[in-house]
Amino acid sequence: MESRTASLFHRVSSALFFGVSSILVVFINKILLTNYKFPSPLTVGVGQMVATVMILFFARLFRLVTFPRLDSSVPRKIFPLPIIYVLNLICGLGGTKAINLPMFTVLRRFSIFMTMVLEYWILGVQASFAVQVSVGLMIGGSIVAAFYDLAFDSYGYTLILLNDLFTAAQGVYTKQKLDAKDLGKYGIMYYNCLFMLVPAVFMLIYTDEFEKSYIFITSDQMLPGVWFCFIVSCVCGFILNFSQVLCTSYNSALTTTCVGPIKNLFVTYAGMFSSGDYLFSWTNFIGINISTFGSILYTYVTFRTKSTASNRLITISPKAKEAERQTLL
Repeated sequence: MESRTASLFHRVSSALFFGVSSILVVFINKILLTNYKFPSPLTVGVGQMVATVMILFFARLFRLVTFPRLDSSVPRKIFPLPIIYVLNLICGLGGTKAINLPMFTVLRRFSIFMTMVLEYWILGVQASFAVQVSVGLMIGGSIVAAFYDLAFDSYGYTLILLNDLFTAAQGVYTKQKLDAKDLGKYGIMYYNCLFMLVPAVFMLIYTDEFEKSYIFITSDQMLPGVWFCFIVSCVCGFILNFSQVLCTSYNSALTTTCVGPIKNLFVTYAGMFSSGDYLFSWTNFIGINISTFGSILYTYVTFRTKSTASNRLITISPKAKEAERQTLL
């Protein structure tokens, strides 16, 4: 009973840690990019990768953490996470600019469904019926909530749906790498960001984001407050990466994917009462409540005290069976 409670504590606390970290990063980035008018989100992203690499490098140097040193086997062990991360970043930045917020909110919910599918095909994990229903409610509620605000944009739809696919793949492959225990959570974070730096810097130069950042940094607008906010954002990026890997380690890729939409729902509720810019409509209100019910159901099914095996049925998909057979051979 005691070990089961400890397991439940780790699963719940890691999910809460990830949710709070994501809110904190959004809040800091909002101040930096909107209030201080820093011109390049991609530069902020590169800064967060550099911060992650530096923090983990010195942490290993002073024996605070341990993970394997770089050798010829590391690329094979970390692949394909860096490639998925790059593609996710490109589609996310492009899709956000191409579509409006309601459509973005609805389409991003499909990352939950895609994660559930990829968990089955790659990890051999089949969600229980209760989990499938809760996921359906979360997605269906978001569609109802934004029904009259949706506007079709084929380019935006394509980018965000690809963003969903790469988000799902990133979570599922992170879980696979964690279960393999070749690199550990710190090694996955370190080498993923390290191998990501070269293509990210190339993107920075190719898209003129570097030039815009350089002009801003060398201007009078780069005040000490902006430097402080930029550094805090980089450190918070490391905290977010760590909390995401930790949540995936103790829970599942699906739970980590669900934390974002669940967190956004509660932020929406808070905005209804704390700000004066919420425009009430029955379709929006009903849709939000459907999504909220689905979120509560998912939370109950996932985090109740019973063993995880009773909540999420474990089956081996044909693809997972073949992968296991090849490993044994």
